Amino acid sequence: MSKIFNRIIDFFHSIESKIAFYPTLLALSGFLFSLLMIYLEQQGISRNIMDVFPILMVEDGDTALTVLSACLTGLISLMVFSFSMVMLLLSQASSNYSPRLLPGLISDKRHQFILGIFLATIFYNIFTIFSIEPSEEKYTLPGLSVLLGTFFTILCLVAFIYFIHNISQSIQINNILDGIFDHAHKRLNRLIESEQNKQLSFPTTDNWYEYKAGRSGYFQNISINNIIEICEKVNTRIYITIPKGLFVLRNAVFIKSEKELDERILNAIVDNISFSRGELVEDNYILAFKQITEIAVKAMSPGINDPGTAINAIDYLTDLFAVRMQKLDNGIIKSTNSRSGEKEIYFKIAVVGFEELMYNVMASLRTYCKNDPVIVQKLLWMLNYLQKQPAAEAYYHGIIKDEIRTLLEQAKNSFESQKDIEAIKGLAG
Repeated sequence: MSKIFNRIIDFFHSIESKIAFYPTLLALSGFLFSLLMIYLEQQGISRNIMDVFPILMVEDGDTALTVLSACLTGLISLMVFSFSMVMLLLSQASSNYSPRLLPGLISDKRHQFILGIFLATIFYNIFTIFSIEPSEEKYTLPGLSVLLGTFFTILCLVAFIYFIHNISQSIQINNILDGIFDHAHKRLNRLIESEQNKQLSFPTTDNWYEYKAGRSGYFQNISINNIIEICEKVNTRIYITIPKGLFVLRNAVFIKSEKELDERILNAIVDNISFSRGELVEDNYILAFKQITEIAVKAMSPGINDPGTAINAIDYLTDLFAVRMQKLDNGIIKSTNSRSGEKEIYFKIAVVGFEELMYNVMASLRTYCKNDPVIVQKLLWMLNYLQKQPAAEAYYHGIIKDEIRTLLEQAKNSFESQKDIEAIKGLAG
């Protein structure tokens, strides 16, 4: 039962990021609400309101049809324009910053809800029009339904004003960087809080049994409790060889087990791991480093030539690296054995280590920014700042020191001005 529940949760997370998810739900709610109003009108709800507030009700069917038809036509035009604005936003973000930003922008719930409000109102007005006869008298007209349709249309106009404001803010690079940083910061903090014991160790897995995933995709989520329950049941420990967030190849070794597993147990383990065809920062903080690095690299390309954006991106990378330094590199999961009551280590997930993460970021930045002395000075400032920050592992500071040395050597070979060389030497100490 828990496996089915986890699959439902994983399926919900996978479709929640689609741009049509919330609009579809709200459009369905608009249709159902229109059916509810048709039923209430048959019970005479408008007739009762007419006796109390006659000024709120339309007088004839032609007027009601004209009002709803005008609202419907305007809303369709408004929705087409809004979708065009979303496509323009996605196109501009992809060309100016990075295609990796698209999943995060598409999953913006504010845009989805606004488009959903438009669709819900359109569906409601369409089916309300079906219930109106032009020759109906005022006491048999669905007056309340017409009034609600007009109110929903006004609500859509207010939502459209907010939509224009929000989409103009969404395309600004500072807001994009801030959104990426916030998601990654929250994810990192959750991981750091889950690391309870710094002295955990895990046996070597060189001689363990190896198994393939049997499917491909980005390693998105894993049901830790279910995996621990399976390990406890068969009395084994397992090692997930691919870090979360990376792409898993169908025929690559994905699972190592201390004891041999039959096909049923292996399938049960794989069933508790979800794979996807896309990446989200909420599930993988490493993606935030990739996205921010790509924004900086794209900003320094000859076609864009925007060093100010690169400097902003390096500022956010500095803050993220400072948080990442508080996280361990082990990836060991510990749980309490339900039989003995003792805490035992059942499995380990491979992680992208601090050294690998730092190298991947700095390698790209060094390659594309080495000729700009201002950016090189900013990178040196970042590394010097990180060297002074507390770290979960002592060797993190040594990694940073090596990166300073590599950056300094590469920059000295790229600069032609002795003044620029002296400036970076001063920052490097």
